[in-house]
Amino acid sequence: MTDHHGDPRHLETLDRDLERFSKLEGATAYIARPMVGPGISLVFVVLAGLAALVLFGQTNNALIVVVAACLGAYMALNIGANDVANNMGPAVGANALTMGGAIAIAVVFESAGALIAGGDVVSTIAKGIIAPESMGNAATFIWAMMAALLSAALWVNLATWVGAPVSTTHSVVGGVMGAGISAAGFAAVNWPTMSAIAASWVISPVLGGVIAALFLWLIKSRIIYRDDKIAAARVWVPILVAIMAGAFTAYLALKGLKRLISIDLSMALLLGVAVAAVVWIVMIPLIRKQSEGLENRNKSLKVLFGVPLVVSAALLSFAHGANDVANAVGPLAAIVQASQSGNFTEAVSIPFWVMVIGAFGISFGLFLFGPKLIRMVGNQITKLNPMRAYCVALSAAITVIVASWLGLPVSSTHIAVGGVFGVGFFREWDAERRIRKARLKMPDRPAFAPEERRRRKLVRRSHFMTIIAAWIITVPAAAALSAVIFYVIASFAGTV
Repeated sequence: MTDHHGDPRHLETLDRDLERFSKLEGATAYIARPMVGPGISLVFVVLAGLAALVLFGQTNNALIVVVAACLGAYMALNIGANDVANNMGPAVGANALTMGGAIAIAVVFESAGALIAGGDVVSTIAKGIIAPESMGNAATFIWAMMAALLSAALWVNLATWVGAPVSTTHSVVGGVMGAGISAAGFAAVNWPTMSAIAASWVISPVLGGVIAALFLWLIKSRIIYRDDKIAAARVWVPILVAIMAGAFTAYLALKGLKRLISIDLSMALLLGVAVAAVVWIVMIPLIRKQSEGLENRNKSLKVLFGVPLVVSAALLSFAHGANDVANAVGPLAAIVQASQSGNFTEAVSIPFWVMVIGAFGISFGLFLFGPKLIRMVGNQITKLNPMRAYCVALSAAITVIVASWLGLPVSSTHIAVGGVFGVGFFREWDAERRIRKARLKMPDRPAFAPEERRRRKLVRRSHFMTIIAAWIITVPAAAALSAVIFYVIASFAGTV
């Protein structure tokens, strides 16, 4: 017998077979990769349902609670995928944080915010949009809440897939309104509350944008455009960090710590001023030490804003976890209470296991699907550096305080994205202003061609239009979807 193993042709065939096999492995991995996220998400949703089954398996309406737990978990995943990008996007876009670092910080602080300071009591139906009495009975109320939860989650899922940062608060509001109208007619809706929410669509992003632009103007005029930038930074950076510390103290006192201690606006502002004063005194020697040996150029300034930016991203995540976890678990808690006791007109307290589903869901959603929108908010609307991203973070905290003072329901998504747009449009205006000044000094200098001026736009108009369109249709789309889902659930329930 002849031994083919030493035959070069045999070895070539073996090499080709191995190459084909490795290509097949590569193709399988490439196809399988997109399935990992949905696969893990499905496991989490099933585990949430099993947890509900273990806790409520022996009670009446156990199946309803299990289905509601699955829907709450699905909604929490979507909040993590879409909403959290607004807190982390600017820091990642400014290269102050890596994507991995941003996700790790957000997971820890979102979960801490949800579990430590998450909403203790949610009004029976989210934000008092529907009069619960109009529902007639507990079964109708439960179907309406389920429809609201599912429609909001589906809408946020679609928005994330398209790449539009939308408000999960507004998605839940739309879902509750649509199900309420479908269940009890237009009279059931609290229209004054709805009109205030509609007003916030415009006020939140505009206010966020204006405040972010004002801070960027302050940084440019007081530090960047000065002859000795480092000396200017030694004076102004401690003041700016103190403003941020004071704003976040007031913000967290108002929004994040409601469950732990009751604080009114004036008390929160006093706390903020006290913390700002302490931070300002502490930061003066720190910034002086940090700025030693830095060159007198803009790149050096980024070093001084890096740490404050990371801290602001962490604090925004904590406040977001405390505030927005109720969007995922508020309707779920209401379903649990109504199905267990039949009581659906009183305030709802959120059980701890429900909060855990919300906290873990937000973390998983962020980890699995967050990077797409983090990149979008951080890099693709306008170019951010640590100073610009710092202005966005600061405007988010201050806008929420102003809105609380005015009594307006606002969306953290709209504020943060509005801040990014504000910074971008301010830079465009500032660049145009400087070109005009230069032309006055040198009138014979040739003007830019229209194409060149368009190319120099610093905010991507396509993203601007996509996001604005998504914001406008969020409530009507979630409401329409919810009305259809409620009708299907109610018809099915009625026939069983």
